[in-house]
Amino acid sequence: MSVEGSCHCGAVHYRLELAPTDVNDCQCDHCQKRGVLWSYYHPDQVVVTGNTSTYLWGERRIAFHFCPNCGCSTHWSRAKPGSARMGVNVRLLPREALAGATIRQSPGPK
Repeated sequence: MSVEGSCHCGAVHYRLELAPTDVNDCQCDHCQKRGVLWSYYHPDQVVVTGNTSTYLWGERRIAFHFCPNCGCSTHWSRAKPGSARMGVNVRLLPREALAGATIRQSPGPK
């Protein structure tokens, strides 16, 4: 069953083919400061509409996308095209979409 999420102001939306079952509460300082929860998908499973701005962090391998109006982090993608993985901020989904998900914490970089 597909689920939909959006940033606070509604300028950026995404639709996932499947509700998340596994969610990562990343412990790196960037993710903690943004307050995101990530679920990972193949880019073919996610449709993002609206314009985003990007921030390239660290070694500049990941492009973090966010709404230029309200600042909500929506997703990340690999900076080099063709990757088979992306992360979606599932905090932007309705709460009931996370009801069956397992939330785990990954250690951040040291």
